[in-house]
Amino acid sequence: MGGIYIPFSEEQKIRANNIDLVDFLRSQGEEVTRSGHEWRWKRHDSLTINGSRWYQHSAERGGNAVSFAQEFYNLTYPEAVTLLLNGERGAELRQAQPPRAKPQKPFALPEANSNMRRVYAYLMKQRCIDPDVITHFAKAKTLYEDSQYHNAVFVGPDENGVPRHAHKKSTNSLGGSFRANVEGSDSRYGFCHIGNSDRVYVFESPIDMLSFITMHKDKDWKTHSYISLCGVAEHALMHALETHPHLRRVGMCLDNDRAGLEAAERISGKLKQAGYDNISRLLSHEKDWNADLLAQRTAPEPVCEVRMSM
Repeated sequence: MGGIYIPFSEEQKIRANNIDLVDFLRSQGEEVTRSGHEWRWKRHDSLTINGSRWYQHSAERGGNAVSFAQEFYNLTYPEAVTLLLNGERGAELRQAQPPRAKPQKPFALPEANSNMRRVYAYLMKQRCIDPDVITHFAKAKTLYEDSQYHNAVFVGPDENGVPRHAHKKSTNSLGGSFRANVEGSDSRYGFCHIGNSDRVYVFESPIDMLSFITMHKDKDWKTHSYISLCGVAEHALMHALETHPHLRRVGMCLDNDRAGLEAAERISGKLKQAGYDNISRLLSHEKDWNADLLAQRTAPEPVCEVRMSM
């Protein structure tokens, strides 16, 4: 569109800013998936969408529909407004409904199933997690199977052992992409194991945390600490460091992709500002630690070896 000036009316600007981003992305041939009350864009997994609003967790930034089109489609303001109002099909896209204010439900764990057969089968057969590692967290009551959907539930307790956070992951091979935090979860608490050494390893997902422990099970893993952020926000890590002052060495084990690398850089900067100067970056060979574990189980030799300072 070059430098052409297009005098949009205020009404047009408002309509463009209120375009439903899920509809917009689908009109562009993009894939989006439901994540609790929000949506995720498959091409940018750390980005969540709610109506016309977006937020990129790895970069801690967000905005409305126009800024979305500008940022991710590299458009000028006039180009972004024109695209949102007309679309490639020449028809205006649906306006997003304003989010309804609703009281947040108090946090409550999903009802537990009478056994963990599906969780064990899923984690062992599909994810190659060591059964002893699964049993450790099951006995600690931070991993169980819910009774309604048979999801794996990863629990984040507070300093007194009271559950404050829970993350659900589908064990169904047909719907295995489902994952969501239980409503009312406190982001300061994550699925974790706290050991006695001064080292803590930080992961995006509980599955990657269990995978890493499985790969290093013979290195007296219980002496160290591990925490899953259930995303790329640093709240659970920072709170763990505040409440466990013996933790001084941080191993960043986030995904080996753009979102993970950006988040690791951002969190490392915040750690340095908080006085933590012993920070290391441990990169998986594949996209994440479970992919490494799966590759290790099917290869004659490990694909990736990570040196751990004990």
